[in-house]
Amino acid sequence: MTAPTEPTTAVDTHPDRRRGTMAGAAAVLLWATLAALTALSGDIPPFQLLAMSFALAFLVGVGLGVWEDRRATMPARRSMFRRFQLPLAAWALGIYGLFGYHFAYFTAMRLAPPVEAGLINYLWPLLIVVFAGFLPGERLRGRQIAGALLGFVGAALIVTRGQGFYVDPRYATGYLFAVAAGVIWASYSVLSRRMRDVPTSAVGAFCAATAVLALLCHLALEETVRPSAVEWLAVVGLGLGPVGAAFYAWDYGVKHGNIQTLGALAYSIPLLSTALLIVLGLAEATWALAAAAVLIAGGAVLASWRGGQRRGGAGK
Repeated sequence: MTAPTEPTTAVDTHPDRRRGTMAGAAAVLLWATLAALTALSGDIPPFQLLAMSFALAFLVGVGLGVWEDRRATMPARRSMFRRFQLPLAAWALGIYGLFGYHFAYFTAMRLAPPVEAGLINYLWPLLIVVFAGFLPGERLRGRQIAGALLGFVGAALIVTRGQGFYVDPRYATGYLFAVAAGVIWASYSVLSRRMRDVPTSAVGAFCAATAVLALLCHLALEETVRPSAVEWLAVVGLGLGPVGAAFYAWDYGVKHGNIQTLGALAYSIPLLSTALLIVLGLAEATWALAAAAVLIAGGAVLASWRGGQRRGGAGK
C-alpha cells in the first residue's frame, strides 16, 4: 500500500474542496464588514443586537432551505420543520458554536479591556489550524503553524495598534472568557466537518435558538433600546451579511473546503475590517496596518502552499 498523492499546487484542485474553500473565504469577507455595521448600530446593547440579527439570520436559512428544495428531486424534498429535526449532537454543536461563542465573547468584552480580550479571542484561527490536524485525512504541517503564527502577529499589530500588550491580573476572568470564545469557535468549526450529512440550511435552526437565548440574556442583563432608522438598516445588514449569510458560507466551507487554509485566511478579518473603516472615515491608516498586511498575506500564502510533490499511487 502506498500513500496517496498530495496536490502539488498552491490551491486545491478537487472542485468540491475548492468550492468549499471559496465559500469559507466569502464568510471571511462578510465578517470583515462586522465592525463597520456594528459601529452603525449605535447604542443597541450587544445581546439585543445579537437577538435581532440572528432572528434575521434564521430567515436567511428559510430562504436557503427553499432553494435547496427546488434543486432537490421530489423524493428528497423535506418540509422546513422536518429539515430542523436534527440529531441531538447537531443541535448541541450548533448552539455551542453560535450562542456559546458570542456569549463568551461579549462577556469577555465586559469583564476585560476590549483590546486584550479581542486579541486573546483571535487565537481561534490558529487553533483551527492546530485542531484540524487531528481530523481524518488531515495532517498538521510546520508551514501551516508558521503561517497561522504570522497571521496572529499581524492581527496583534492591528488590535493593539502597535502599542504593545499587557495582561492585567485584575481582568483574569475576562481573559478566561476570551480564551473560551476562541476555543469554542475553533472547536465548533473543526467538529462541524464531522457532520457533513447535516445540511447547511440547518444553521438556520441554530440561528433561531441563538436568537432566543440572546433575547433571554438581553432581558436579564440589558435595557432595551429602540433603534433609529439608520440603526435598523445596520441590523438588517448584520442579519443578512456577517451574522447571516456568513455563518452558512462558513459551515459549507469548514465541511468541504481546506479548513487549515481557512484558519490562516481568517486572520485577514481584522485587516479587511480596519481597511473598510478607513474607507468609511472611521479609522486612520497607520504603519502597523501596513506591516500587518504583509504578515497576514505572507502567513496565508505560507499556510496554503502545497509545494513539493510526493510521488506514489493511491491504491490498496
